[in-house]
Amino acid sequence: MNTHVPTLSEALARRFDELRFEQLHSDDIHAIKRLLLDYLGVAVAGSRTGSGKAAAELARSLDGRAEATLIGHAGRVPALYAAFANAIASHSVELDDIDVLALFHFSPPVYSAALAAAEQVGADGRQLLVALASGCEMMERVSNAANNSLRNRGYHSTPTCGIFGATVAAARLHGLSQEQTVSALGLAGAQSGGLMEMYGPSMQKRFNPGPAARGGITAAMLAKFGFTGAATIFDGERGFLAAFTDTNQPQRMIEGLGERYRLDIEFKPYSCARPIHNAIDCALEIRRRYAPDLGRIARIVMARHPDWAHYHQNATPKTYHEAQVSLPYSVAVALHDGQALFAQYRDERLQEPLLLKLSRMVEFVVDDSLPRGVSCRMTVTMDDGSQHSSQIDYPKGSIQNPMSDLELRAKFDHLVVPVLGEARARSIAEAVMTVEELQDVGALTSLLAAGPQ
Repeated sequence: MNTHVPTLSEALARRFDELRFEQLHSDDIHAIKRLLLDYLGVAVAGSRTGSGKAAAELARSLDGRAEATLIGHAGRVPALYAAFANAIASHSVELDDIDVLALFHFSPPVYSAALAAAEQVGADGRQLLVALASGCEMMERVSNAANNSLRNRGYHSTPTCGIFGATVAAARLHGLSQEQTVSALGLAGAQSGGLMEMYGPSMQKRFNPGPAARGGITAAMLAKFGFTGAATIFDGERGFLAAFTDTNQPQRMIEGLGERYRLDIEFKPYSCARPIHNAIDCALEIRRRYAPDLGRIARIVMARHPDWAHYHQNATPKTYHEAQVSLPYSVAVALHDGQALFAQYRDERLQEPLLLKLSRMVEFVVDDSLPRGVSCRMTVTMDDGSQHSSQIDYPKGSIQNPMSDLELRAKFDHLVVPVLGEARARSIAEAVMTVEELQDVGALTSLLAAGPQ
């Protein structure tokens, strides 16, 4: 009698090996397409940043087969390098998607790996969609088992959990067997990492999803070539959960494996870290409802839930990288401009006297009565003693307060048209929304390269 109890990775490998396009719920297919559109828009814009350009230059400087597209740049490079560079580009303008707990971004590791692998093997649109769904599900299952302990120990969930999603996506596209996928997950665990020591004036935060996307393809290809990995990578005595967390919930990795997995993906309307978006919405609501004279504000108090209360407090950012993880600056620019897009975070804006004054005025208090980890309650006190308050529990772009398809398309056009032009942006959007009909994903990715088509 067979008494073998599957390890976590064995159970998950079976789940993703058996998943078929026909099993995907129509709502989840639509969610995956929405995220694909958003990812491509953000990656195109990110390709024009310093970090995006540097990553592309590295990829182009290395020899190898012309397998995959560098988004926003000319030329094709090996899939490993494309996944690396595109992941960095898509994380370079702080407009990439977010999970419901604001712990990680699905698309930089998973979508970057999947698109590069899809080009590498000549996959069709349905194969891509299944890979994307599988990768996102895998990433979230790992995060659910490991967080908040993983984050609180100083690990960045996007790369640390994302490499497993990238690996599963690449494994699906490379046609790995269940046994090979188990090995690939073990090899992903050997590469997992990424630190929260990333906030500051440098580009450090942008780098993190790059190795995860590249590592996912590396793990899948090595397993395909016969390299074996540990089947106990998650639940072993020295496995991922034991190494990266103090407390964990391993059963959450395999909950409901035979059921539909609902992908709840949230989107960013503002160009900064997601836990700051609630504060921006507070500022925008106060601006809209009360139109306060900014020169007469005497005090700004920001109450935050304990989960995020001690993050994003830098009131005097020196570069746009710092500004995009600064709640005080984001509140100041939202009050002043009524917007918080990438233009609001340009380096030249950071020394404007009124923005500096408002930013330095923000005081933080911890309030454990707030209902959600990202909840914020902002109170503005004027010089005559009057007060204006706003509490936001679900920011714009959340599941409860979603961006519509039209709003997502407007965001995409805002990011892509200045780089690739209106006609190309329209063609990309149309290809995304009918991606399941593509016989070759290359018909989409070819539209993403710089230069004439």
